[in-house]
Amino acid sequence: MAPDLNKKLEDEVEKYRQTQNDMKKFVTQQQQLFVTKTENEFVKQEFENLDSDATVYKLVGPVLVKQELSEGKETVEKRLVYCEGELKRLATLMKDTEKKLEIHREVIAKIQQQIASNK
Repeated sequence: MAPDLNKKLEDEVEKYRQTQNDMKKFVTQQQQLFVTKTENEFVKQEFENLDSDATVYKLVGPVLVKQELSEGKETVEKRLVYCEGELKRLATLMKDTEKKLEIHREVIAKIQQQIASNK
């Protein structure tokens, strides 16, 4: 019976590691979204300080292209909405993943107790 328990333990530890890797990916994505959101909030503030007839450019590949101020504001607003939505989605994923990690920890502890009691 001990080999079965050891196999179960190995499998559960592998699942735990995979779930940890998922959590790391989510944290990295969250950090990138926070940076993007902060940059876009800064751009939005700068747009607020501009006159309505100000010339605005956007970077398209290696070229700066003239853009209407209203179009630029709209683009930034869409990016902010997108970032907010993704951050909420990631928060939910991270909460669910944390629950999975807790379940894996509990299962690992139970298997370790079973192995210890069989010795």
